Amino acid sequence: MFLDLASSAFVMIKSIRIPDVLDIIIIALMIFALLTWFKTRASRSVLIGIILLGGVYMAARFFQLYLTTVVLQGFFAILLFVLVVIFQEDLRGFFERLAMLGNIGKKNTPLSSLEKIAGIIAHTSSNLAKKRIGALIVIAGNDPLERHVSGGIRLDGLLSEPLLESIFDPHSIGHDGAVIISGIRVKMFGCHLPLSMDTAQYGNIGLRHTAALGLAQRVDALCIVISEEKGTISVGQSETLRTIPNATVLHEVVEQFYVKNSPTSESHPILKWVKENTPGKIIALGLACILWVIFGYQRDIVRRDFNVPIEYKNVPKNWHLNQPQATDVKVILQGPGQAFYLLDEKSLKLSLDLAQLALKKNEFTLNKTMINVPSNLSVTEISPAMIYIDASKLVSMTLPVNIKTKNSLPDNVVLQKINLHPAYLRVLIDSKLQSEKISIETELIDLGKIFFTTSFAAKIVLPSGVYLPDGKTANVNVTIKVKKKSSF
Repeated sequence: MFLDLASSAFVMIKSIRIPDVLDIIIIALMIFALLTWFKTRASRSVLIGIILLGGVYMAARFFQLYLTTVVLQGFFAILLFVLVVIFQEDLRGFFERLAMLGNIGKKNTPLSSLEKIAGIIAHTSSNLAKKRIGALIVIAGNDPLERHVSGGIRLDGLLSEPLLESIFDPHSIGHDGAVIISGIRVKMFGCHLPLSMDTAQYGNIGLRHTAALGLAQRVDALCIVISEEKGTISVGQSETLRTIPNATVLHEVVEQFYVKNSPTSESHPILKWVKENTPGKIIALGLACILWVIFGYQRDIVRRDFNVPIEYKNVPKNWHLNQPQATDVKVILQGPGQAFYLLDEKSLKLSLDLAQLALKKNEFTLNKTMINVPSNLSVTEISPAMIYIDASKLVSMTLPVNIKTKNSLPDNVVLQKINLHPAYLRVLIDSKLQSEKISIETELIDLGKIFFTTSFAAKIVLPSGVYLPDGKTANVNVTIKVKKKSSF
């Protein structure tokens, strides 16, 4: 038993190709990103529940539990819509984080300057708390805030104690709103933040605390709240709200926040990412490998039939393929079942090079190289294996155009003249035809409907073996001049 498992594992490892390795790496990165994101989200319990249901579904299929399998299949059929509804805010934030990857490598504010800013924020918050002046300070993290913040006045001023105290002065127009700090600058003040809908665990809290918790539940910002009623300092971070005892502790909290969100110059962002959270990366890689074994491992070889159209290319100039000619062939492709899932049947075609046409009956042997198939599929059979093409060499000639009519003119008019433009037409004719027997005519024109001088376009009718140079239909302008009969 052990030897059989080891042999199967060896065969599986031996069959891994470079595309499979890239497949596993991409899926592992996606799983790691999702695990990292949802690890700090309140909705992670819902995600865990869905994963457990997925495990139950796989077990039900393995043990052939019919009822359980059918019920869960119906659930997973609408799972995409369920995920969009439940994780709407989380998914928006996740894609915003992906968009922020373009900022990697950009110049960051030196950590020494940020430590100074942490001191200013902590000291100012302590002074405001002592004076019982309400305030709401938001320190931006890596997540963008624009979608969650409304109103406000743009400032973009250098952060300082006098600036913060003047903004939150009760007589200031923006003291009721939030201040947005990014790096060492105050970007905006008087901003409105989204309110939290989950405040039951914190009891009866004020509007500022509700707004701070609401933003902390959506992004990775640090929200500092000073209560004007109690003179306390609270911090909203990672979907939680906690009270800070004094300015020293607040200074440490802000400093740690800056250290976490501002990589040092000695550590490259990519190298830092590789070193951090190694267990999470191992778990993501393991899950990606399991998914590859379940869905991506190419076990059984499958054969399928396809009707593939023939593309005739490089037809020599002034040559024509006579009808009938083959339009498609039956092709049998062989490969792993997974490869057929990604195959676009409409993209299949057999390209036949006709650069070496001859006047005799041409025979072409069809081979695998003529069909465009993915690298993980192979052509095992083409039917028919040979096709025959009858081609004619065409010669250029200029022939007169004859008008073809039916019926007679009405009794009250007399024909004066019929003009054709152009009167001659350049055509290509089969070299095997006798040119003197070829007649180029217009479509049938009914003279019985002509009551006065008329001009119109008439189609050219080409006999068999005669073609236009551009392969399109041609028209000539016909003018039929008539006059009324004299009454004398």
